[in-house]
Amino acid sequence: MSFDFNSADPQMVMGDLIPDGTFAKLCLTIRPGGVDGAVPMDQGLLKASGSSDARMLDCEFTVMEGAYAKRKFWQMFTVQGGKLDEKGQSKGWNISKSTFRAMIDAALGLNPEDMSEATKTKRVIQGLKQLDGISFWGRIMVEPASNPQYRDVNRLANVVTPADKEYAVLTRGEQVPPHPVGAKAKTQAAAPAQQSLTPAWASKTPPVQAQPQSQPQPAAKAAGPAWLNG
Repeated sequence: MSFDFNSADPQMVMGDLIPDGTFAKLCLTIRPGGVDGAVPMDQGLLKASGSSDARMLDCEFTVMEGAYAKRKFWQMFTVQGGKLDEKGQSKGWNISKSTFRAMIDAALGLNPEDMSEATKTKRVIQGLKQLDGISFWGRIMVEPASNPQYRDVNRLANVVTPADKEYAVLTRGEQVPPHPVGAKAKTQAAAPAQQSLTPAWASKTPPVQAQPQSQPQPAAKAAGPAWLNG
């Protein structure tokens, strides 16, 4: 018996970060943290903060194509608790909601300013679990470490939606030069590589538009919203 390594990909150098401001097609994978969410679908999905009452979604982003294909970075999104605003609402959840909405708009090709009933219906999901596997174009940033004992990391700077000028260019398959966020980065890795949990369907090109639905899909159906089946 022998092992032929000629077909193996070249080693991934984890010491280098994806350059600040890089645009890439990303797939989101949720890493369950064992804490129940607000709906049955999200049982065991969230992760508890070690320093507050916050509950978070532990997200892994995988670059799907291009020069940085298969590279990964990780980011937490608060979905419950944490610091509150003057209305008593979770500040972190409000930020996360905006990001998740942008992901759906980008995946479906929805104009963020479109508030028609048909479009609003498409932004309704039955649980955070249904975000698992969503793919979209995003801009990646480098976040400098606040403590010199830790390394700089890649983060999602913003989702590219149809309202952004880069969206049409990227969806045509053309490259867009990096738009740096401005952080000075060290060339160090964010974290050890994790096993890819990328769903098979995520490799499909998302539709530019989905067919209007007359009503949101009921929670009892396991198929989920239309954009997940695109």
